[in-house]
Order: sequence, then C-alpha cells, then structure tokens
Amino acid sequence: MADRRQVLRFGAVAAAAPALAGAASAPAWAGGDGSTRNRALVVGHRGASGYRPEHTLASYELAARMGADYMEPDLVITKDGVLVCRHEPEIGGTTDVASRPEFAGRRRTVVLDGVSVTGWWTQDFTLPELKTLRAVERIPAIRQRNTLYDGRFEVPTFQEVLDLRRRLSKELDRDLGVFPETKHPTFFQRLGLELEKPLVRALRRNGLDRRGAKVFIQSFEAANLRTLADEHRVDVPLVFLSSASGSPFNDPRSYADYLTPGGLKELSEFVDGLGPEKGQIIPRRADGTLGSPTSLVGDAHAAGLRVVPYTFRAENSFLPAELRVGADVSAYGKAIDEQVTFLRTGIDGLFTDNPDISFLARGLA
Repeated sequence: MADRRQVLRFGAVAAAAPALAGAASAPAWAGGDGSTRNRALVVGHRGASGYRPEHTLASYELAARMGADYMEPDLVITKDGVLVCRHEPEIGGTTDVASRPEFAGRRRTVVLDGVSVTGWWTQDFTLPELKTLRAVERIPAIRQRNTLYDGRFEVPTFQEVLDLRRRLSKELDRDLGVFPETKHPTFFQRLGLELEKPLVRALRRNGLDRRGAKVFIQSFEAANLRTLADEHRVDVPLVFLSSASGSPFNDPRSYADYLTPGGLKELSEFVDGLGPEKGQIIPRRADGTLGSPTSLVGDAHAAGLRVVPYTFRAENSFLPAELRVGADVSAYGKAIDEQVTFLRTGIDGLFTDNPDISFLARGLA
C-alpha cells in the first residue's frame, strides 16, 4: 500500500475555475514546507449546499461553476441496488416523501448503526419510485432561501453525477473531480445491499478507477476502506473520516485512538488521507472562540496522510463566536477569516458548503 500511496499521493491536481475573476493557478498539494497558498483543494460538500438543496444536480453543478475542484456525493442505495445521492438512507428530511400519500405506509422505524430512527428509507424504494420524489432543503430554519428550490430537483443517481462531471469538465475546460462517501456501509451490507461493489463498478465503467483519476473515496468506517483497498484493490486514494467523539460503527477502536501518531501510522497502511471534523484541527474554547491548533495536521503529514477537514459554512450558527456578525444565526459571519485561519495550519483541502467563499479564502491564505 505504501508504494501505491507514493504514486497517487493525492496526485490529482485540481484546476481553478477560469470563470472566476482573479482565478489562481492550478492548485497542487502542499509541499514539504507546509505551504498551502493556492494549493488546498476546494471540495463542494454535497455540492454548493449553502445555495441549493444538497445532493442535487443543481447543487453539484453550482459548486463546479463556483470553483470547486471536487463534487462530494454521499452514497446510499435503493431496493433495486442503484447508488443514489442522499445525506442519509432516511429521506424524510431531504425529500417531499412525507407529503406523498402513496408512500405513507413506507414510514417505519429502523435501527441505524445502533440508533432507532423513524422515517422513510432508500432501501424500501426502487429507483423509479425514488425518482418521483423531489428534494427539499434539509435545514430550512438556517437556509430559508434554499427553500425557494424545494420540489424542483430529483434525487440523482451516482451515475448521473459522473455524467455531470464529464459534461462540466468539457464545458469548463478543467478536470473536475468526485469525492464519494460510502454512507453506513455496514448497515447496508447487513441488508444484502453492499455499497462497495456498485461503487467500484461505476468507477471502472467510467474509466475512473485508475491512478491520476480525480476521485477520492471516503468513509467513516475504517473496515470499509480496508475492504476497498484489500479486496476490491481500488487504484484511487482512500480517505478516513473521523468524528470528534465516538468510534466507527461496530469498531472497538475510537476515532481518538485512530488519530494518535500510532493510529495514523496504521491507517497509512491502507488509506491515503484523513477527513477530520474541523474542531480536531482547531478546537473551540469553552466560550465558543477558536483555540490553538492541535498537532493533528503535522502528525498526519508525518504518517504520509493528507488532511481535508469538514465542514466549512458561512452562517453564524456554524462559526466560532468571535467571527459571528450580529445575532441572526442564519446571517453570514466572517467565514473567510475562519477558513484562512484553518488553511494556514497546513491542511490540504476543505469540505465547504460555499465553494465560492473557499475559493477566495484559498487565495488569501
């Protein structure tokens, strides 16, 4: 795996958006000096979800046009085995299914990774049924303007995202990337609907499981990434996502343990990057302000891993206390300042709901 990682080394080089004024030169990964100026990747988190309902083709396309280097689809699966893009397999909060009387009987309680959740589930719908639904804004209290687009867009398949990537790469004259996440892979595997095989098939069918392809696969489950590396032998880089607390589902090791220097060294045997919650890079103090950076970026780089934290958003409710502007939780605060601060820690990219803001911040860091 070490040889494979050296060849890949997150080697896909992201191109800056030519349509944006003052576009910088194509960003590469940070060099040995830790510099990130014009180099960190901008990953459109669920597309440009600060401006359109997440995980819609409209959101992904807007992210690309705003300068994102990568579009990030979360992958779940339908009853008939088709990968679709939703934040969770439960779709009551991201589609209009609750208002559709023909699907009222599909509402049920499911144990998802040890937690009972009631709602509507992608594994209970065929793709044709799911295609009759329309996306809605997931956090309307914060992003009221996004509700303007409720009911306008379908739930896209992963293949439709790959088709969009191909079309926009040609139109924008730059190679756009995709950064798919396998959502709850153990949960789906136990249902007989594993995510790995259709994901790998889709990448290979589209010529994207190869060295140098603009693809990273991410997961919160280390076992899932090891399966992709060892059993499916994918050629694209793998990224381990970590939470500020807890552990991967059905895994005796905590996220904190994985992020120790020893844990990072073990991860480097089968993954290429780390996607931590941003508070693991710079934690917040008790008063909600930013504290001092941890050693995580340096520790990860020492293990040969790149670091792409999540999630950067513009609204006050998501910002540290000193960067909020006014008392309205949905109003924009000093998001550029936050991202510049994080970029200067040496991170190799960021997941962002507002790719235009991150594109600008990258040039200022």
